[in-house]
Amino acid sequence: MLKSFRYLLFPFSLIYGAFVWLRNWLFDKNILRSSAFNFPVICVGNLATGGTGKTPMTEYLVEILRKHYKTATLSRGYKRKTKGFAIANDSTTAIDIGDEPMQFHQKFPDVTVAVGEERLVAIPQILHQRPDTRVIILDDAFQHRSVRAGLNLLLTDYTNLFTRDLMLPAGDLRDNKASRKRADIIIVTKCKSGLTIEEKDELIDELKPTGNQKVFFTEIVYSRPYHLFSKAAGDITAASDILLLSGIANPKPLMEFLTTHVHSYDMIRYADHHIFTSDDLKDIQKHFDKLVSSNKLIITTEKDGVRLEKFRKELAAYPIFVLPVKHRFLHGEEERFNRQVFDFVESFNPVG
Repeated sequence: MLKSFRYLLFPFSLIYGAFVWLRNWLFDKNILRSSAFNFPVICVGNLATGGTGKTPMTEYLVEILRKHYKTATLSRGYKRKTKGFAIANDSTTAIDIGDEPMQFHQKFPDVTVAVGEERLVAIPQILHQRPDTRVIILDDAFQHRSVRAGLNLLLTDYTNLFTRDLMLPAGDLRDNKASRKRADIIIVTKCKSGLTIEEKDELIDELKPTGNQKVFFTEIVYSRPYHLFSKAAGDITAASDILLLSGIANPKPLMEFLTTHVHSYDMIRYADHHIFTSDDLKDIQKHFDKLVSSNKLIITTEKDGVRLEKFRKELAAYPIFVLPVKHRFLHGEEERFNRQVFDFVESFNPVG
């Protein structure tokens, strides 16, 4: 019903699409200017409004790069209560920088995690305050054309490819499909694990990559859960009864995972980037207390977890665990992807 209703909004999509096309045309003609840096800047983005796995892809890049280079991430800091440029420190909270940057900061304390609405201004500020930085990863910046990244990664969901989508509000696209040509790498995310070579080739034909674009395919994998506060490892089993707290754009893969790995689950779903309130806390506690099971747990995502940490005292007695998510490259192409990323960074930072 909802999808059918959205189709009725197609005329508004035409208007929105025209404005997006005009903006891109102005950049393409250099009427609106974009700036490049003589420095390795990697952009992770998509054409749609969330749900393609940008955060775990940013984390994947951080994981492989930080072992060799001083790495920084730069995000807008969506729904934070502050403005302007900031670098995360020991006293930073999700309210200060946003949930995804806070997640990066907690997982990678050796990495510079910065936020700033104006990326063109923020990049020089990172390099000034952290002059040993050797690579910057822009999280969710594909449509922000004031900065021209040297390596652009474009993500698209296997279950909702941009080729099959419509512009907002009838669909989920916030940028024109033709913008895909700006990408250096296209990654089809959240694929089924059994994706065949034939299916892969059919998808590549549908995506129509340019001669210089590389296409990769990843699946979602879930790691062992850990306690939100103590960080101790936990387990979910076929006997577990779960209360799932989800405030992410697309919880479907997580729901499918729980369906096949636990006894049962109930979900309280919130909007993407939801800021949890005291009323939400009461609902969570009430819902969990009503579950009749000796194996009940609360499971949430890492992004939701950083927004729930402010209720440490209230939730201390509850078995609340975070379920980490990662990308895994299909068809043994992880090394080929990594090599392209490293070749790009090494072109600015010669080894030896």
